[in-house]
Amino acid sequence: MSDVVIKPRLPAAVRIVVAVALAVLFLYVIPFAIPNYLVSQFATVLAFAIAIIGINLVTGFGGAITLGHAAFVALGSYTTAILVVRYGWSPYATIPVAAMLSWAAGWCLGFPALRLQGLYLALGTLVLSITVPPVLKRFDGFTGGVQGLNLGNPEAPAFLPLDDSQWIYFVCLAAAAVLYVAARRILSGPLRTALAAARDNQLVAAVMGVDRATLTTATFAMSSLYAGVAGSLYAMIVGFVSPDTFNVMMSLSLFVGAVVGGVTSIAGAIVGAMFIQFVPIWASDIDVSLGGLVFGCALIVTLIVIPAGIGGLGERLFNRLCARLGWVEGADAGHPASEAVREVRNEPA
Repeated sequence: MSDVVIKPRLPAAVRIVVAVALAVLFLYVIPFAIPNYLVSQFATVLAFAIAIIGINLVTGFGGAITLGHAAFVALGSYTTAILVVRYGWSPYATIPVAAMLSWAAGWCLGFPALRLQGLYLALGTLVLSITVPPVLKRFDGFTGGVQGLNLGNPEAPAFLPLDDSQWIYFVCLAAAAVLYVAARRILSGPLRTALAAARDNQLVAAVMGVDRATLTTATFAMSSLYAGVAGSLYAMIVGFVSPDTFNVMMSLSLFVGAVVGGVTSIAGAIVGAMFIQFVPIWASDIDVSLGGLVFGCALIVTLIVIPAGIGGLGERLFNRLCARLGWVEGADAGHPASEAVREVRNEPA
């Protein structure tokens, strides 16, 4: 099959069926048909998925390896905790503040950091993740020091027939849906082409007029914004923040989630988030020492067998199925999509 981008165009009936199935899953099955402790875990999955989408933006599409996302998750979490505990803010009002502070921090740190390349950039961002917990412990009167801050879980509005875990799940679902759509919109236009050019061939990017430094820094800042929102939601889910939560292991876990889900698959972020949330729990139920082993083995297997990740593999299979069924944009005579359909079906031109 030639290197042709196939854009699925599902029939209206299929789109309706898929939309209804997703609505039933996310709006009924998860919040109402499973135990409350699992509802809280799925809320955490949504928060992690937001952070992983941010990693996908800067690593999968920007080509910059970052291992310091726990620092921006910590910034978002502590912004929410401090504003709630010290100043009496509503936790929901802190989400945009956490997003903007994380975006500003990402922009300020991204410009010098992203002048590094490859392994040096990964190590630089890893250092950021290492230094944040000790810094948070130094400010006892503001961040709570080693003890952290207890902000509690937000209560569901009295006029809604929801318990607290269901309510925070829907808050996370709304935030994840908005940021998912935003990422899809960002990556559906010329920005995706510019990012791919800057990532794959700097000379071509320069000819296209792409300012790689500014573009990559802006992408890093947007990625940090996503991590900040994830951190704010995570603080509300857990109801408590402490420096040791946002350590190197969190950064590595998020990166593993991005790789397993697919670094160029936005939809795969939910798969990666489910992996880092549930697989260590299931592994520890068998043996406490299995958590790290499962993480390492999953990363190795993914890199060797499905380097595009589970989400990337799913999208590829989905595109091939759509091509076989003729569900692609512009599938008419002479159109490139039509040629792709013929190649998948092994039909003559």
